[in-house]
Amino acid sequence: MKVFIFHFRQSPILSKGEEIIHLLVGNQNRPQIEGFKTDDTGDNISDKNKYYSELTGLYWIWKNEKADIIGSTHYRRHFTAKQEPLRYRLKRLSYFPAGLFKKRFGLIYTNNVDLWKEKIIKPEEILAIFKDYEAIMPVRRKFRYTIKEHYRRYHNLEDLKAIERILKRDYPDYMPSFEKVLEGNRLFANNMFILKYDAFNELMTWLFDILFKLEEEFDLNKYTGYQERIFGFLSERLITIWIEHHQINYKELPLIYFKKFKKMKG
Repeated sequence: MKVFIFHFRQSPILSKGEEIIHLLVGNQNRPQIEGFKTDDTGDNISDKNKYYSELTGLYWIWKNEKADIIGSTHYRRHFTAKQEPLRYRLKRLSYFPAGLFKKRFGLIYTNNVDLWKEKIIKPEEILAIFKDYEAIMPVRRKFRYTIKEHYRRYHNLEDLKAIERILKRDYPDYMPSFEKVLEGNRLFANNMFILKYDAFNELMTWLFDILFKLEEEFDLNKYTGYQERIFGFLSERLITIWIEHHQINYKELPLIYFKKFKKMKG
């Protein structure tokens, strides 16, 4: 088992262990930092990080690492298998009048690093879950709108139309799942998961085939600022489609979200 924690710059290491690997993504032309691996060695696309975000890390793992179980997490977002304390559950009641319930569904927002770093999922908890499940996924985000309408409001709907063209041409059997996901309002966000290696390899093969074809079609110069992370946004939709298509037997787990690290890039 290898669980990779993506960092966009040197940031706090909250989880340690033989199976835990801290990976600096988009690290091309930056110095090496003790305690971190980097995505600019071996077969890599580190130089594309501003468009691919944490996917340059996923690509590096796919091409350069192997383990029976592969996990993808972030330095400020971590899976937890522990029950949320009562005071945190009660705090969720305040999300309704504030209009934050859907936005924070499945996320445990906290600044209490000392309490929650001990609740980050551990390898033995992962193995216990995999006795009954094929994958661990984050609790799916709930949107106010359909996935399609949400994308139209915050990004460019032409991006999804390009995915549709590629799927119809190269992966037509995925079209029912594509349509179902886009007309629904649930999404596996953040490109986070824990998968058995064969499923991970299959997902990466399919995902990057589509993303590289999209890259050939897109004029990336038109994506600026927040929208530069175009392939990171699209991969969230594609991963959700892939899970739906394969009817993976997964366990949904909440994510601990360390708010105090939000000011860091990523």
